[in-house]
Amino acid sequence: MSGARSAILAAIRTARRNEGGPPPPDAACIAREAALLRAQVAATRPDRLGGGPAHAFLERLTSNAVGATAERVSTLRDFPRAVARYLADFGLASSVAMQPHPDLLALDWHAIDIHPHIGIDEAAAVGLAVGGIAETGSLVFHSGVHSPTLFAFLPMHHIVAVEARCLWSWLEDYADAFAGHPQPRNVNLVTGPSGTTDIEGTLVRGAHGPGHLHVVLVGGETDSPSLPGASVE
Repeated sequence: MSGARSAILAAIRTARRNEGGPPPPDAACIAREAALLRAQVAATRPDRLGGGPAHAFLERLTSNAVGATAERVSTLRDFPRAVARYLADFGLASSVAMQPHPDLLALDWHAIDIHPHIGIDEAAAVGLAVGGIAETGSLVFHSGVHSPTLFAFLPMHHIVAVEARCLWSWLEDYADAFAGHPQPRNVNLVTGPSGTTDIEGTLVRGAHGPGHLHVVLVGGETDSPSLPGASVE
C-alpha cells in the first residue's frame, strides 16, 4: 500500500474514532459481506441471455441502442477477408492501422496495406479484443504493448475481431476470469460506436471515438469461456 493511501485511510479511521462511530470492519467481515452480495447476484440479473452468450452478444451489439455491425467467421484466418469486405462496402482505401498483436500480424494481409502506427485522422483500424460481455454487447480491451489504447479511440472505422470462446455472459464473469491475474494499467469496455446527443439532442457519431464499429465474431461459443491466449499486460 502506498504511503499516501495509508495516510488517507489512517485519517479516516481517526475521524471515525473521534466521532464515536463504530470501528471499521475487519477484512474477514468485509469478505463475508461481499460473499453474501455475490450470492444474490443471479436473482437480480435481467433475462438477457436467451440463445446463449454468442447470440445474446450479437443481438445486443447490433441493437439500435448500441448501433454496431457484426458478422461471424469460422477462424481467425478468415478475418482479413472480412476486413477487405468491410472496406469495400464503405468505399474505403485498402489501408488500415493494425493493432500490433502477434495473432493479427501472423495473418495473411496481402490484399490490404497495413501500418503499425495510428494517426489522429485514421480512416480505419483493425484490432483484437480480449473478449466480449454478452449482457451489454461490450468489447473488452486491455492496454499493453500489443494493444495500444489509442487504436480503440482514434479511427473513424474500428474493425475488431473477438473470439467466441472469450465471451462472458455477465460483467461479473469477466471480473472473475481475471481475478488473481496480473492487471493491465488500463481497461476499456467499448459498447458500440462513439455517440453523443449533447448538442440539441441530435445524435452525432464519432464525437470522441470511432463513428463506426464492426465486430467479427470468430468461431463457435463454448460452455466455459477461457482466458485469451495472450498474456495480460
